[in-house]
Formats: sequence, structure tokens, C-alpha cells
Amino acid sequence: MESTWSRSSGEGSGEGSGGAASSASLGEIMERIRSDDREGRIEAAREIRRLTKTSSRHRRWLSGAVPPLVAMLRSGSEESAEAAILALLNLGVKDERNKINIVEAGALEPIIHLLQSPNPDLQEYATAAVLTLTASSANKLAITTTGAIPLLVEVLKEGNAQAKADAVTALYNLSTLPDNLKAILSAKAIPPLINLLRTIKKSSKTAEKCSALIEPLLNFEEGRNALINEEGGVLTVVELLEEGSLQSKEHIVGALLTMCESNRSKYREIILKEGVIPGLLELTVKGTPNAQYKARKLLQLLRDSPYPRSEFQADTIENIVSNIVAHIDRDDRAGKAKKMLAEMVQVSMEQSLRHLQQRALVCTPSEPPLSKCPSGVPFK
Repeated sequence: MESTWSRSSGEGSGEGSGGAASSASLGEIMERIRSDDREGRIEAAREIRRLTKTSSRHRRWLSGAVPPLVAMLRSGSEESAEAAILALLNLGVKDERNKINIVEAGALEPIIHLLQSPNPDLQEYATAAVLTLTASSANKLAITTTGAIPLLVEVLKEGNAQAKADAVTALYNLSTLPDNLKAILSAKAIPPLINLLRTIKKSSKTAEKCSALIEPLLNFEEGRNALINEEGGVLTVVELLEEGSLQSKEHIVGALLTMCESNRSKYREIILKEGVIPGLLELTVKGTPNAQYKARKLLQLLRDSPYPRSEFQADTIENIVSNIVAHIDRDDRAGKAKKMLAEMVQVSMEQSLRHLQQRALVCTPSEPPLSKCPSGVPFK
């Protein structure tokens, strides 16, 4: 995924508000960006940013500007660096070749340096640039070796709201390299991820990226320990089951299931006491197929015993949840879970009755009980 910073990256599909520039004007821009005139280079960089904001053609035509723009990043001037990084950011958006060219031109070192800038705007632009460059698989290893991961975690802790959102997505992009998960954990990413989740809308895209990153991090004991040691950490994650998007819910139920499967005796009570049952119940009905499966599996593990008490007891959601809430009546959420369970059973009965009535209506009265309806389904 690339930067969602619309002020600089421009995710539209049009050709920009200024229309297509002529070959002559593009040539003039290239001359100015390569000149020794500092002010001329800055103005050219701003023009490149404008022209490449939404135009794939201009990104191709102006790709030769990458090396002089990288040189501007190294100039030591904040004004030059800002103009250059925004131009590079727009050159890289939705253009795989330019992303690779930017890295090959040596942009990573000055961009990574800007991640540490005390200027919050420059730090934000640098984070957006790293995010855009991590969208290319070809760049991920090079970005990792620059030491970007701990710096992105620092941005996650201390950056402004947009920088934090972009840092999460950049870390998620880098997490697809298996070794990077340990590097992200070593940089202590769990606490700032939880803190960010507390401050943003649970159904947001940023929350989705947080949950998508948390899920693989909890495959490691270090990640699980970091979560339970963070005050309110498990509760914050559990809240996503009720308030998050469908994708967030799928990631979070997967994360909680991983915890419980790794050490049921250690994590069962920790998860239960945060009121996970209502969210899991809802997920068994309204989640994605994968989330429904995982929610049922987790409910099984959360019961008093993960196995049916006798071979005659049906292993239904009703029995599983009744077994759980019988042991957590001290929790106010147990009452909510029981109410939800009763409503689920009632809705299920009503749906079954309507289904039987509909099937009966499409069969003729003269048909014997075991004859087939027009749909080809036996009516018994």
C-alpha cells in the first residue's frame, strides 16, 4: 500500500488540474532542476510535484528528475528538502519503476535522516515517502537495512497524526519480510500500536493496518507478553471485535486465537475478563467466513473445558457460551453475552421457520411428503 497523504501523493486518476504540460515546458523544468540556481531548482521541484500529482504520463516524462531531486535532499536546506521530497513522493506514487529509481539514486539515506527531523512537517513528508517506497517489494530489503524500522516505531510514538498513520502502514508493508517481524518487536512497537488504537476510530483504515500488524506479531511470545504487559492492551484489542471493520475483526480474532492456542492456561482468563464474548458471538454470525471459523474455534477454547463434557452433549455455540458465561457472572458483560445468545437463538428459530414455510409454499399439496420441490431439494 502507498501513501494516503492526499496533499502530496494525489491518488486520483486524472491528469492534474493544470492539464498536460508541453514538451517545451517539461524540457525547461528539467533544465532548471539540473541548474545551479537554488531558487530555480526549488521552483522546478514544486512544478514537478504539481504535474505528477495525478498524472502517470508526467511521472514517466519527468522520471529523469530523480537524481537532481535526491541531490536537493542532501543540500542541507529545509526549503530545498521539502520541495524535493514532495516531488519524489509524487513521482513514486503508482509508478513501480520510479520507486526503484528513487532508491537506486541514493534517496534512502537523506529520507531516513529526515525521519528524525525536529521539523514535524519534514518528518511527516519523510514518513509518507518511506511508505510509498515500501509499496515496492524490490525496495523492502534496502529500506530495512537502512535502520528504518526503529525510526518508524519512533514516529509511531511521537509523530503527528498523519505521520503515525503512514508509519503503521509502512511497518505493515515491511512486515511481509518474515525477519522484519522480529525487528519490529525488538523496536517495541506493541505499546505505540495500542496507544494509537486508543485514539483513532476503530473502524478506520489505520485501525485495520494496526490490527493487520498486531496479528503476526502475536505469533511470538515477545509480542504476546508485550500486549498483556501494556495496561489495557488486551481490552483495546478486544474492543475492535465490536467496533472495528470486518477486516480488523478478522485480524483480531486471529490474534486472540493465536494467544489462546499458544498457551490456553495462561491467556484464557486474561482474554475472558475483558469481555470478549459479545464480540465473538456477533462474529460467528456477521463475520467473514474465516472470522466466523476462528471465532467459533476461540469460543471452544474459552469454555471451562475445551472438549464436550459428554458424548451426548451437542457441541453447539449455545452450549459453549452457556458454559463460559456460567463462570463469568461477575462480569457485567456476561449478561450482555446471555442476552445476545438468546437473541441469536430466537433469530435462528425464526429464520428456520420462515425457510420451512417458503419451501412448503413451492410444493404442491398433492405431492407426497418425500417428493422433490421444483428446486430439486427433498422436502421432509
